Amino acid sequence: MSANEITTKIEALRELEELIEEAKVEAESLRDEIKAEMLSRNTEEMSVGQYIVRFTSILSNRFDTTGFKRAYGELYKEFTKQTASRRFTISA
Repeated sequence: MSANEITTKIEALRELEELIEEAKVEAESLRDEIKAEMLSRNTEEMSVGQYIVRFTSILSNRFDTTGFKRAYGELYKEFTKQTASRRFTISA
């Protein structure tokens, strides 16, 4: 693949990523409007046409790794493992 072909592909990729980001922003805005309407109606579930929309509260328990590391540093190190991955970036 030539340098011109790669440049063309990078430019096309950047345009598509920009479109995706714009669509994500628009989708989040619509999501927020629906949530606001549900909050104003004081409901966690709504049936609208063929759709059922839920905006529910969820409780979850998370492990406090920072606190655990402070209190049990050596034990934390024993159970920590290193992972490898690859990152793809394009910068101008």
